[in-house]
Amino acid sequence: MPETRLVFVTSNASKLKEVREILSIGHPIELENQDLDLPEIQGTTQEVAREKCRRAAEILKRPVITEDTALCFKALNGLPGPYIKHFLKELGHEGLNNLLVGFPTKEAWALCTFAYCVGPGSEPILFEGRTDGMIVPARGPPKFGWDPVFQAEDTGKTYAEMEPEQKNKISHRYRALDKLRDYLRTLE
Repeated sequence: MPETRLVFVTSNASKLKEVREILSIGHPIELENQDLDLPEIQGTTQEVAREKCRRAAEILKRPVITEDTALCFKALNGLPGPYIKHFLKELGHEGLNNLLVGFPTKEAWALCTFAYCVGPGSEPILFEGRTDGMIVPARGPPKFGWDPVFQAEDTGKTYAEMEPEQKNKISHRYRALDKLRDYLRTLE
């Protein structure tokens, strides 16, 4: 890993906790945390992730990682995608389910995109992880975003119903972080 400690730019305490837990597995990577108010452009998940990371590296003038999560509904051609935070805020868990009323499929996928940038003027590198599943009526504690309505793969459980260790082995975030960790090891 680079000699400079890595800064994870997020204001979401639950996300920070989950990322630290995942990165503590195996070959631990230490993170500092910085909360920056970064504008989120409209665009694809990849465009949003690149721009956010680029801007954070310019402000902090050091290596950073940022993360963007999307919840994509097959029936809606991938929407709400990177705008899930706003959809959830306005519609709630029940409203997310109602978006799919009348559609023949409730299939969905969770997509996590981590962006890593070595510093100002550098192009961010993206690491994506995906977990397939389906949208279901909310089950489990409503502690973390849309976790109660996303039933992951063939588990029969929503993310919210899983113990953190179980979720962290199959989640979109774990899969993206695993790729990021592999890349950072090549820099050692």
